[in-house]
Amino acid sequence: MPYVLASGFLSSGMLTVLFIFVFAFSIYAQIRVSSTYNKNAQIPSRGGITGREAAEAVMAQAGITDVTITEIGGHLTDHYDPLRKELSLSSENYRGTSLAALGVAAHESGHAIQHKVGYTLLYARMALVPATQFVSKVVPFLILASWFLVRGLTGTILDVAIICYAVLTLFQLITLPVEFDASRRAKQQLVTLGIVGHDEMTGVNQTLNAAALTYVAAFASTLVVLLSLISNRRR
Repeated sequence: MPYVLASGFLSSGMLTVLFIFVFAFSIYAQIRVSSTYNKNAQIPSRGGITGREAAEAVMAQAGITDVTITEIGGHLTDHYDPLRKELSLSSENYRGTSLAALGVAAHESGHAIQHKVGYTLLYARMALVPATQFVSKVVPFLILASWFLVRGLTGTILDVAIICYAVLTLFQLITLPVEFDASRRAKQQLVTLGIVGHDEMTGVNQTLNAAALTYVAAFASTLVVLLSLISNRRR
């Protein structure tokens, strides 16, 4: 989506190079997270506990007893819903005992811990969700407009596009420390609780670090589009 919209607004060689770099980095991040997860999904943990059990243990250690753990379909669809207090794990991580499954499960539990302790940036991201959902519905119409308008987006429509991508960029920016902090909490708890050994943390670290690249790529993608739109507005 950023590629389609941004390509019509790049006004300088610097922005063009920046976009190409971000686009290539986004592809690399997706390939890296997929390959790293698949590799570590084949390595069973010595403890043999499932992702669900790991999530329960991490949250119990933090005194969390009111979060429901559910199994959902899809690949890497794992997430924590703070409004419903529900931690959803894809089947491969819910039932899996691999280093990848334990890392992902513990990471989502890290979000539950953030919620319990009142982690400010998590609440800031939660506050932005309604606005982000709204502008995400508006963006496709802006893309269509950029295709059919001879001069591309201009005037009020361009201003709306800038506002939309400013919201998306802010959301992705706040998401970075939220996700990094959740991974930090996850790694700490996995070792503290003896769920994985120190020597097994390599696989966990690889999985969570690869996932972190996708968050960086998402932020960079929205930022480069925003810069392109602003550059076009100033012309």
